[in-house]
Amino acid sequence: MTKILDQSQIEFFNQNGYLFPIKIMSKEKTLLYRNKLEKYEKSKGSLISGNERHKSHLLFQWVNEIVNNNKILDIVEDILGPNLLCWSSNFFIKEPNEDTFVSWHQDSEYWGLEPDDVVTAWFALSDANINTGPMEVIPKSHKWKNINHNETFNEKNLLSRGQELDINASNHDTIAMPLNAGEISLHHVKLAHSSKINTTQDRRIGIAIRYTTPEVKQTKAIKIKDSALLVRGKDKYNNFIQEVPPKFDLDREAIENHRIISEAHNKILMN
Repeated sequence: MTKILDQSQIEFFNQNGYLFPIKIMSKEKTLLYRNKLEKYEKSKGSLISGNERHKSHLLFQWVNEIVNNNKILDIVEDILGPNLLCWSSNFFIKEPNEDTFVSWHQDSEYWGLEPDDVVTAWFALSDANINTGPMEVIPKSHKWKNINHNETFNEKNLLSRGQELDINASNHDTIAMPLNAGEISLHHVKLAHSSKINTTQDRRIGIAIRYTTPEVKQTKAIKIKDSALLVRGKDKYNNFIQEVPPKFDLDREAIENHRIISEAHNKILMN
């Protein structure tokens, strides 16, 4: 028995590698979370940046709440099963009329997670309509093998290396996945995806939450062990160091813990 998704939705995801939109919470409740982000930015006098955007569930208690949202977990459980880890959470923010973008890429090429039982839930903290540069995908590309990427290190590219799939995307059918605030989309770790620039007067704020199962291993780490947060069920494999969520936003122990884990995580990803 599934908890949220029906069998046709699960089959669609398995066949196409994506699913959207799925409402998680009201716009009013989502706005409360957005206000927490922007209150923090106002207090520090600058936008959230650098490592604060990555593994953010280890810094901010309210991000950890979203990562552990029961409806999101029920949906991911319908696809991956009852035992779930959060491997990472990342802010993807495009400021108004800013020319940042995300090139076509496959996450699986760089993450080192095998087998590929990994699903990203992209949570819209603001409206992500078609003019904001929502995520776009190539349906069924999760059935491709990993394709070579060209690393451009373009400063306007939100990806760590500016990596771009060595394909001509115009030769493929693509689907845009606009979302309202409080909705999520799902995509498979091997699915080719991208997003264009934000041409609106509002920020496009999303949190990409990457869920996996305890059976999955990190294959890129040699001397460093990867980490993840157990969010549902049990972990009898211990392939990852168990992360500890913050007691409250930016508590001293959480800041130090996040620093150590982020440094290790970045070394693995840039290996």
